Amino acid sequence: MERTALVTGASSGIGLATARALAARGYRVLGTSRHPASVAQPLPGVEYLALDLTDDQSIEALAPVLQTVDVLVNNAGESQSGPFEELPMDALRRLFQVNVLGPVRLAQLALPGMRERRYGRVVMVGSMLASFPLAYRSSYVATKAAIKGFANGARHEYSPYGVWLTTVEPGSINTGISERRTTYVADDSPHRAEFDRMLTALNRNEKAGVSADRVAATVVTAIEADRPRQRYAVGSNAPFVFALRRVVPAGLVEKITHRKHDLNR
Repeated sequence: MERTALVTGASSGIGLATARALAARGYRVLGTSRHPASVAQPLPGVEYLALDLTDDQSIEALAPVLQTVDVLVNNAGESQSGPFEELPMDALRRLFQVNVLGPVRLAQLALPGMRERRYGRVVMVGSMLASFPLAYRSSYVATKAAIKGFANGARHEYSPYGVWLTTVEPGSINTGISERRTTYVADDSPHRAEFDRMLTALNRNEKAGVSADRVAATVVTAIEADRPRQRYAVGSNAPFVFALRRVVPAGLVEKITHRKHDLNR
């Protein structure tokens, strides 16, 4: 049976790699972009649809399509960094709209059809930072923790119908996201020097990170599992660091996380 998958943010990075991987496996793939007509290299076999996660009307316009999909990959999102006390409220609202509220609404629109057909997969693309929080990344960490929380709770509501929600948590990924990250820090901020040091390390780690194709392969694994796990982590030595977290004190895990980003804690 041909399955239909909708992948948000399919014009670059993980979304592009996931759309390509699913199309190669025979899925009918719908990919979203804020500006479908300007997608630099449209993928063969992928139909591009307009979606702006900051616009409620744009989200609701996809309702008829979402009612028919078997797989929803909530990948589109934005990255943000800044000292906690300096994060502007309007920037926080936008980040939560794009990274949490928009994806949640897409899932709400897709789940009834999946439940009725007794098959469905909703994959939230999160971040390992939700499990290993980092200074000056609190807003981004919070959005990824929130989207994981929605998935973890709702999976118990829908699994009896053959519909599974799961989260894929990438570590450092080499997708160029560092070039699109929004940052908020004042020139005279008391956190300025440490923030700059963290950001330099973050960018360095991402350049050395795993490829988008590797993350996409993990997304496909989650989709095609008979009973998808609650979480799939990939990159940044995920198997080792999650095992380490189970056996060493939380304070030590925090120190390791921060030292990896050149912060002394």
